[in-house]
Amino acid sequence: MPAPKPPHEISRAFGALPAPIAKRLLQVRELIFATAAEHEDVGRLTETLKWGEPAYLTDESGSGSTIRLGRLKHSEHAAILFNCKTTLVDTFRERFPDQFEYRQTRALLLPVAGKLPKQELSVCLSLALTYHLDRRARRAR
Repeated sequence: MPAPKPPHEISRAFGALPAPIAKRLLQVRELIFATAAEHEDVGRLTETLKWGEPAYLTDESGSGSTIRLGRLKHSEHAAILFNCKTTLVDTFRERFPDQFEYRQTRALLLPVAGKLPKQELSVCLSLALTYHLDRRARRAR
C-alpha cells in the first residue's frame, strides 16, 4: 500500500531541499509508512513538521520514537534523524556498522545516489517505530 499523499506543508518542506536529497528522503518516507503498516501495534502515523522538517510520530499508539527527515549542515547526504536521548542510533551502528554513515546518537546518513538499502533501513525504521514497546517489554521482564 503506497504512502498517503503528503500534506501541503510537508510537500513544501521536501521541495525546499536540494532535489537529490528530497528524492532520497521521499523514498525513505514511503518506507516509513510501509514499515509502520507491517506492525499492528504502531497504528496510524502522524506526519507533521518539527524544526521545519518532515517528522513521523506514533501519536495514536505511543509505540515509537519520532523519525525526522532532513539534512545536516555541511552534508550532501540525506539524513534520518532520531531523538538523541534514545539508544536507536547505537543499535543501528551495532547491527549495520558498514551499511550506513552515522552522526553521534542522532542521525543515520544516506548517500543520495545508488540503491536504497531497503531491507536494512526497514529494520532501523521498525526499531524506531516500536522503540517504546520494546522498552516496556524489557521493563516488564
